[in-house]
Amino acid sequence: MNISIVIPLFNEAESLRELFTWIKKVMLENKFTYEVIMIDDGSNDNSWQVIETLSAQNSEVRGIKFRRNYGKSACLYCGFEAAQGDVVITMDADLQDSPDEIPGLFKMIKEENYDLVSGWKKNRHDPVLTKNFPSKFYNCTVCLISGIKLHDMNCGLKAYKSRVIKSIEVYGEMHRYIPVLAKWAGYKRIGEKVVQHYERKYGTSKFGLERFIRGPLDLLSVTFITRFGKRPMHFFGVWGIIMFILGGGVSIFLLAEKVYRAINNLQYRNVTDQPLFYLSLVAIILGTQLFLSGFLAELVSRNSADRNRYLIEKKI
Repeated sequence: MNISIVIPLFNEAESLRELFTWIKKVMLENKFTYEVIMIDDGSNDNSWQVIETLSAQNSEVRGIKFRRNYGKSACLYCGFEAAQGDVVITMDADLQDSPDEIPGLFKMIKEENYDLVSGWKKNRHDPVLTKNFPSKFYNCTVCLISGIKLHDMNCGLKAYKSRVIKSIEVYGEMHRYIPVLAKWAGYKRIGEKVVQHYERKYGTSKFGLERFIRGPLDLLSVTFITRFGKRPMHFFGVWGIIMFILGGGVSIFLLAEKVYRAINNLQYRNVTDQPLFYLSLVAIILGTQLFLSGFLAELVSRNSADRNRYLIEKKI
């Protein structure tokens, strides 16, 4: 099979028939073999009934229904597990992503040998203050931290080699950082394609203001996990040692200064009368706690089921 199209959705009943008709037209024109996997994230409209009807009428349509709303990452995780195509393409169900982009994305994966291609909605049809500006700020921040040069990290329209999506685990709100997860998994050929972006035709956006809080927290999580997931002591231990040495050094300096001044009959203050002494004690305590956190994290890491799970490319 050439292509698996994974479509997460929540209350998008009005757009599903039109979207599938559009996809089918593109696939027939390009003679692709394909499947469309629609994941209903606990919709409370008749989205699932529409999916069932489409599946009954078209063998290419498959559906997964969640009992309740779990979020986009859960949809993608289940969709990736079910996908059987050589190239996996994700897109949103709101008709803002164009199926006409599929042949170009497929070509970049198959002919130009990219591991992952992310869409770039260069001309967005979204509110400037609530979506466009926050999106640009978010993308700049992620690029600086991850080193991946993409203009639109969170674009729903992406294409992957099958082995890429089988090598990563998307959970929580990590759908925003799939390129980062792919890079950590060893897939460094990450490309970008300018894609057409349309105004929403039906319904309203399903993402609220909470994304401004969850996004930065998830970025911190994915950055820490990708760098220190299997060696947490390298993070906690280093900062623990720095804090311990800093606090201990200041304490020793204050004590030595008092002894020196006392021996030479110079005026001096008691060490316990100096605020700097208490700050140094706080640094020592923090250093000890960070070091102990590193030990505990190492124990958890060493006892985890995937402690020796490595991504092997080939065997002979």
